[in-house]
Amino acid sequence: MVDRTVAIAEARPRYQAELAGGVERFLMPRREDCAWCGSTRLRVKVRTRDFVQLKPGWFTLEECRACGHVFQNPRLNEEGLDFYYRDFYDGLGEEATTDLFGGTGARKRYVASARAMAVHDRPAKWLDVGTAHAQFPQIARAELPETVFDGLDMGESVEKAAENGHIAEAYRGTLTGLAAELAGQYDAVSMFHYLEHTLEQRKELAAAHTVLKPGGHLMIEVPDPQCAFGKLFGKYWLPWFQPQHLHFATMSNLCAELADTGWTVVHASRTGDQHIPLDGVSALWYFSTRFVPDDDAPWLPKRPSKAVIRARIALLISLVPALAAVHFSERALAPLVRRTPFSNAYRVIARRT
Repeated sequence: MVDRTVAIAEARPRYQAELAGGVERFLMPRREDCAWCGSTRLRVKVRTRDFVQLKPGWFTLEECRACGHVFQNPRLNEEGLDFYYRDFYDGLGEEATTDLFGGTGARKRYVASARAMAVHDRPAKWLDVGTAHAQFPQIARAELPETVFDGLDMGESVEKAAENGHIAEAYRGTLTGLAAELAGQYDAVSMFHYLEHTLEQRKELAAAHTVLKPGGHLMIEVPDPQCAFGKLFGKYWLPWFQPQHLHFATMSNLCAELADTGWTVVHASRTGDQHIPLDGVSALWYFSTRFVPDDDAPWLPKRPSKAVIRARIALLISLVPALAAVHFSERALAPLVRRTPFSNAYRVIARRT
């Protein structure tokens, strides 16, 4: 196991060299029209920052008043994507990210997702796109023991998942880049909180169409930009998740696009067990980070002093009761919340026609 202090010290020179040029260079020019429908009727939805890694920079999400699409504008360029993704899913942040997204009722959600697909199909081969450590295939296998699960992701975690036997085959790269190689091989494709990370969502849908057999099914679960919590918590709403989430298609826009491009939508719901009960506790934590000193990280010029570290620990301990109370309240209320406009994700299942 790599010593975190040593790893941070080794990574600091690279980060500091990149930051010397400022973070504005990580953004493309702002576009004047909607990334989904082309309308110029845009308005600022929220302006926020990286509340997870606390890397420097501010990011703007704009909403199209014509179609409701929400997107990062100006958008990260390739260099920016590399900078902000680095040490998140792999490297320094791998363990923390696994804890964050693996400990939020993932088992129940993934069981529910597998069962939702089983209503329409019991696929022989299933490709999980954006699989990371292949949590979904591990859990879904118990519900669909006859299904062979493969995984696709850009990070090294997908290769580790195959080595650990969590998936049969690992594909490292992008779905759009590998679609031709995988054409017609799968009965099901899933995208769990993947599509909002992608540069061009329509191309991702077309790639999924390519890798599926005729009659195969695509399952998508994404944050709902129309969720009432997004308005309530503003920049502190977790699913905005800047700067990684680039596009938030409304469910109606996504379903219309699928219907127009060779799919039959067989299920679409903005309420249900795809809801992740993290809105309140994450908003409280994000707000609290304004007052809690940063932990050591290579994008900081130097390691915090012992006094700062002690102050951080003391403040974190003082926050535990409030965070715990909100967390358990959210979990208890989740069965009710997921039936309301406060449900924070939607699910769509479409058949390749």
